[in-house]
Amino acid sequence: MSDAIPNTGFFAGKTVFITGASRGIGKEIALKLAKDGANIVVAAKTATAHPKLPGTIYTAAEEIEKAGGHALPCVVDVRDESAVKAAVDAAVKRFGGIDILINNASAISLTNTEDTDMKRYDLMHSINTRGTYLLTKTCLPYLKKGKNPHILNISPPLDMDPKWFGPHVGYTMAKFGMSMCVLGHHEEFRPFGIAVNALWPLTAIWTSAMEFLSHGGDSAGNRKASIMSDSAYVILTQDSTKFTGNFLIDEEILRKHGVQDFEQYECVKGASLIPDFFVPAKSYEARFGSKL
Repeated sequence: MSDAIPNTGFFAGKTVFITGASRGIGKEIALKLAKDGANIVVAAKTATAHPKLPGTIYTAAEEIEKAGGHALPCVVDVRDESAVKAAVDAAVKRFGGIDILINNASAISLTNTEDTDMKRYDLMHSINTRGTYLLTKTCLPYLKKGKNPHILNISPPLDMDPKWFGPHVGYTMAKFGMSMCVLGHHEEFRPFGIAVNALWPLTAIWTSAMEFLSHGGDSAGNRKASIMSDSAYVILTQDSTKFTGNFLIDEEILRKHGVQDFEQYECVKGASLIPDFFVPAKSYEARFGSKL
């Protein structure tokens, strides 16, 4: 965690339901909010340790408690409607309601059409798009009663440039499905005062999953997940009746809120940054000074 965005106590007593919170960006956001004393529902599949990926819902819950929050670990496969409903019911029973939902769980396969088997295609769509929709639908009755209620999807700005579709159309469709939920749900939920926004990193973010997928590769050019947790903190403090329907890039939202030192987020200081997928041309050119 970084101190670029100081904790203010804003989330004390608020209940935050986070999918994919056992590690990576989801856990980093959980720990940032936990420092305020938030109630965190750690919703993920990882109940037992992966041989090559550290962290389970239980170890994440321990870290959250140590950071100052209150944790409820729940074994949840976001594809399983009954498991989702059980976790939401458990959260409401334990904490009295839900104020914030963070749809972070996601599956990826950067393969072309011929190399994407339908099992992998279905996995991406059932986790990314359907899982986001299901969690949103299930939490909605409680978010309507929440305090400054927010939904935050970790998904990119909608950009219909063919370059994002050609190499891996299956994944792009699934990821943009999460963003289409933002587009639709922010308008649908506006009468309830529920904010719905998307957050996406400007650069690659180094996590244990990235390390695993790169076979222990170099983190140079990546940023730490703390840039995403700081960004989420800023977004979730905004007035939910006014700040909604935004597709936000981490560095841009932090700059607007006074952060100037971005070197603190670099895994290897001074290394050339690696832009993430789906970064809009305008954002890329503003940061890197050239066209994609």
